[in-house]
Amino acid sequence: MPDSMTQLTQELIVEQKGSVALLTLNRPEALNALSHPLMDQMGEALKNFEANSAIRVVVIAGSERVFAAGADISEMQGKTSAEMRADPHLSRWDMVSNFPKPTIAAISGYALGGGLELALACDLRVASETAVFAQPEISIGVIPGAGGTVRLARLLGRALALEMVLTGRRISAHEALSLGMVNRVVPVELFLDEAIKWAHQISAMPPLAAAAAKKSVLSALNPDYPSYPAALKLERELFYSLFDTEDQKEGMQAFTQKRKPEFKGK
Repeated sequence: MPDSMTQLTQELIVEQKGSVALLTLNRPEALNALSHPLMDQMGEALKNFEANSAIRVVVIAGSERVFAAGADISEMQGKTSAEMRADPHLSRWDMVSNFPKPTIAAISGYALGGGLELALACDLRVASETAVFAQPEISIGVIPGAGGTVRLARLLGRALALEMVLTGRRISAHEALSLGMVNRVVPVELFLDEAIKWAHQISAMPPLAAAAAKKSVLSALNPDYPSYPAALKLERELFYSLFDTEDQKEGMQAFTQKRKPEFKGK
């Protein structure tokens, strides 16, 4: 995908801005409800970005009015549990959380239900002052099914996670910042620019080291990982492995020569 090229699909806008890919949810008539086609398109885009060494960071955004108001209820209404189990739709959120390169959610307006789960699946979150977060699924007879209960519990702790999923309580942008749910809150007119600016800052770092950093942090938070000592061992092995990369040689040489490094992802 050439630099700055824009591709408009039915429900997703895919853009490349240098080494940063921008995915913009594009269902304004449905408040960016996360339909099967939209999430399928996102999954396909992420596969392409993973294989494309020119892409180093991915930003996922909605509009100023709404990030995503949830999953598309019309696609689930009337289904049985067996039909839902056979539907791979929820694995699309896992594709976001398992994506090996850094991801940033740019959030303005409502991030509800599956929309909040999509934001939580990203590594970092920039919110506008108008952002509102909630997991209201209990009001329609279900619970979050794309990682919401798990990620909220890890991020906020037991009490607040339960409060949110049991009552559907809404969290404002500034409260989300104070709780550590988002990394930054900015004026609404700046939320997307701030996310892209931050993405470019990260993309200027050596990509192999960025991937190793993400893998190490996520492994430390993974309850299936054997132990704390094992997580430390993985961190050390990842650290050692980077000494076989050209970027490590360039980074340390540039540091000693007091110049700006030029990282190539090798």
